Amino acid sequence: MSAVDQPSPLDAAAQARLIGLVAAARDRQAFAALFKHFAPRLKAFHLRAGLSGGAAEELAQETMLMLWRKAESFDPARAGAATWVYTITRNLRIDQARRQRGPAPQLPEEEFSPSPEAITLESEQAARMREALAVLSGEQRRVIELSFFSDTPHAAIAQVLNLPLGTVKSRIRLALVRLRDALGAD
Repeated sequence: MSAVDQPSPLDAAAQARLIGLVAAARDRQAFAALFKHFAPRLKAFHLRAGLSGGAAEELAQETMLMLWRKAESFDPARAGAATWVYTITRNLRIDQARRQRGPAPQLPEEEFSPSPEAITLESEQAARMREALAVLSGEQRRVIELSFFSDTPHAAIAQVLNLPLGTVKSRIRLALVRLRDALGAD
């Protein structure tokens, strides 16, 4: 059985292999397998985010088109294939929301400039957060990054990581407890 003939759902290794085939050879069968796997999941992801059926379908297709065009930029050492695809679709949804909202009102330059104290405080908070994240296990850090930094719903995290939903929720809860302890928060 070739990598392209794998039954859906594809595991993380198969997803990465297929993206590699699209990147290296513009393999249409590999893309078809990726489309079959990801398109319905992406549409469901956007429907859960409150988009209409048509808008969710359009974003799913736009995401897959972006996968086709940008497959060579996928780096499996930096992120899993599903994480990469969901990041693309999330960014497209944000871009779409920004376009619908229109341009932000322009504020005078001095209102954009944070004070030196604010910059220092933000830098210190970022350093504390990096230190706190370092105490987490790899699995806990991964679910926190997907849930809070990538704004991925718990069910989508479970799909991406191929874990039961309860395991994802437990890891998030335990990670938050460890972060709270590391940050000294109440």
